[in-house]
Amino acid sequence: MTLSKVLLRSTVVAALGGLLFGFDTAVIAGITDALTKTYSLSASGLGLTVASALWGTIVGAMLAGIPGEKFGRRDSLRVMAVLYFLSAAGCALAWNWDALVFFRFIGGLGIGGSSVLGPMYIAEIAPAKWRGRLVAFFQFNVVAGILVAYLSNYVIGLMGFGDTEWRWKLGTSAVPALFFLAMLFVIPRSPRWLASKGRTAEARQVLSEIGEEDIEGGLKHMVESVHLDQSHGAEPLFRFKYRLPIFLAVSIGMFNQLSGINAILYYLNDIFAKAGFTKVSGDLQAVAIGATNLLFTVIAMSIIDRVGRKTLLIVGSLGTAACLSGVAAVFASGAHEDLLVWLLVGFIAFFAFSQGAVIWVYLSEVFPTRVRAKGQSLGSFTHWIMNAGISWAFPILAARSKSIPFSFFAGMMVVQFFVVLFIYPETKGVSLEDMEQRMAIS
Repeated sequence: MTLSKVLLRSTVVAALGGLLFGFDTAVIAGITDALTKTYSLSASGLGLTVASALWGTIVGAMLAGIPGEKFGRRDSLRVMAVLYFLSAAGCALAWNWDALVFFRFIGGLGIGGSSVLGPMYIAEIAPAKWRGRLVAFFQFNVVAGILVAYLSNYVIGLMGFGDTEWRWKLGTSAVPALFFLAMLFVIPRSPRWLASKGRTAEARQVLSEIGEEDIEGGLKHMVESVHLDQSHGAEPLFRFKYRLPIFLAVSIGMFNQLSGINAILYYLNDIFAKAGFTKVSGDLQAVAIGATNLLFTVIAMSIIDRVGRKTLLIVGSLGTAACLSGVAAVFASGAHEDLLVWLLVGFIAFFAFSQGAVIWVYLSEVFPTRVRAKGQSLGSFTHWIMNAGISWAFPILAARSKSIPFSFFAGMMVVQFFVVLFIYPETKGVSLEDMEQRMAIS
């Protein structure tokens, strides 16, 4: 089976939410110093400012499944696009600190919602043999957005905007948000969502458009899955039989953030400043980090359906633990600061190659259709609440000892290695409908 134009376009458009996701989460790295000076922020105040968007992501991730089920994944993504735009425009025009925090929270709603709905839509429209690579394209766009944010910060920083520089950096994403909204009107609905609503004729049409080889067989499989779901009624997620997928979703969300990835990305310029880099050189080093993130995400995408999700996670656990230990040692000893950039580049490479590429794919695979939206929301909620907590605490802990956070992150990656090795199942090449049997869910 080759990728049809409709399937490719639908994947690219749904993944644009990931681009905005990455941009909005990483752009803050270039303005933490400016915000601290503008609003006279303490370490905890800066942590709250950074985390304000993340509290929005928690709410967005928790609630996204509701409109996703009622109105469909595609139409709900349109709401997320509107939230992205309102956040960018509002932050650029913020009249005080309270307004800035409020509009960052609004943007967080869009990030959290799109982190659930984007991968879910792609997983439900993609055939099993392509699903890993296509869902991973969402993560590709996340890291592309991070790189674009770092590049944007670097370029805007050279343009001499003075005290308004941070406003330009935050407002830039308003344009791609409008483009994302417009493009969501040229892709079809999820065929699995259509089948779940009894709209089989429309589901058949979408399967034809995306190039499904066995349209009737695929549709029959979907309808049977829907009938099974309906026989269970409005089934709650927290049931004993779902204990394994719940554990997988919660643990992968937790470990993703216990690596320290987002705390490092958010405070990257501050980390470089503590190691003696200037503002401009720090911005440039951040671009190198973002480029590494993108490169290794592409490598992971190219092999995820052959090597598998579990293998990537195991390799990444070991690599990130080693690099984080090195960063902790640099800060603890106060020597060899020249190695800091290379250790962070190595960390980003291993993270992008493993957890970065795997998390959204895995979350979209491990739950049966009847609770997939709830399960995806649970995993995303776990990811974001850990993100918010760690990002808030990071500057406070780093102010006491720069090595402590990195030592903790390294230890967590060692724990992850053993959890993945002994508990995580492999999901590559298994259709969503067959996943229930593989997970022993009845």
